[in-house]
Amino acid sequence: MSNSLLPLRGSPGSPYTRKMLAVLRFRQIPYRYLQAEDLTLPKPKVDLIPIFYFPDNTGEWVAEVDSTPIIRRLEEEYPQRAVIPPEPAAAFINYLIEDYGDEWLTKAMFHYRWYYQDDIGMAGSILPHYADVTQSDDVMAKMRDIFSERQISRLYVVGSNDTTAPVIEDSYKRFLACLNEHLKQYPYIMGHRPGSADFACFGQLTQLVQFDPTPTKVAVKSFPRVHAWVSKMEDLSGVEVAEDGFITCDNAPETLKSLLVEIGRTYVPVMLANAEAFDKNLNTVETIVEGKTWVQEPFAYQAKCLQWLRIEYGRLDQDDRDKVDSMLAGTGCEKLLVKPDNQ
Repeated sequence: MSNSLLPLRGSPGSPYTRKMLAVLRFRQIPYRYLQAEDLTLPKPKVDLIPIFYFPDNTGEWVAEVDSTPIIRRLEEEYPQRAVIPPEPAAAFINYLIEDYGDEWLTKAMFHYRWYYQDDIGMAGSILPHYADVTQSDDVMAKMRDIFSERQISRLYVVGSNDTTAPVIEDSYKRFLACLNEHLKQYPYIMGHRPGSADFACFGQLTQLVQFDPTPTKVAVKSFPRVHAWVSKMEDLSGVEVAEDGFITCDNAPETLKSLLVEIGRTYVPVMLANAEAFDKNLNTVETIVEGKTWVQEPFAYQAKCLQWLRIEYGRLDQDDRDKVDSMLAGTGCEKLLVKPDNQ
C-alpha cells in the first residue's frame, strides 16, 4: 500500500468513528479525516459512518462501511502493528469481544443517551453542531428538537424501554467492573497490546464514560481507572508494543473469562433470539435476559453478525476449536457456536 493518506468520513459523536480513528493512530496508518461530505468521493451503498475510501484496481475510490471487515482489510494492506492476535484461537476470542462491543455496548450507549433527560439535553444540544458549528442558535434549537425526537423514537430498535432499562444499565455496570479488574493486570483487553476488541469497546466508552452525563457519573464515581483507559486509548500512536504481547488461550487470565461470562449473560441470548426471529420470519424478537422480558424488532445486521461469528469458528482447525471451546465453556458464549459438519 502506498503512503498516500487514506480518506475516511465520520463524526466525533460516532463510537465507530472513534473506534476506527484510534485503530489508524495505533497502527500508524496515514489518514485524512473528513467531518463533512466530500462530493468528489463516491457514496456508499449504506450511508453509515465512518465511511472509508479505498482505491480499486483502476485507482478510483470505492466507499466501504462496517468497521469489522475494514479492520481485517487494513491488516492485509498494512503489515505493521497488527490488532488481530496471531494465534487463531485468541483471534476468535478477540472477534467475539469486538462484536460484543459493537453490537451490545452500543445498546447501552444509545439507551443512556436518549432515555434520561439530562443526557437527551446534552446530546440534542451538542451533536447537531458536529455537522456545522457556524449555524445560528435558532437553527440549532430547531435541529436539537428534530434530532432528539427522531432518536428517542428509535429506542425500541435497540430494545430499550422501561422494562429493559435495568437490564441494560446493570450490564453496563458489570462490564465496567469486569474491565476494571482486568486492567489491574493488563493494559488492554487482549493483553499487553491492544486488539480490535479493545478498540470496539473503547469506541462505545468514548460516549458512555466521557460524554453522556448519566453513564459518565457511574464511571467517574466507581471506575476512574476505566475513564483514564479511554483517554489513553484515544491515541496510541507512540506506544511501543511487543510482538508477543497478545494474550493466548493458554495463558488467558480469569479476568478475561469473567468478561466472557458477562457477555454470555446478555449479548448471547439477544443475538440468539434475534437470529431465531429471522429464521422463523417473526416480526418481533422476544426472549428473557436477566429475568426480564426483552422485546425488540428483528435486526438483520445482527443476524449476519452471528452468522459471520460462526463462520470464523468453522474456519478454526480442531486444535484451535478445542482451545476456544475450553475458554468459552461455562460462560454462556458457547451457545453461540455451531460445530462444523465434519466434527
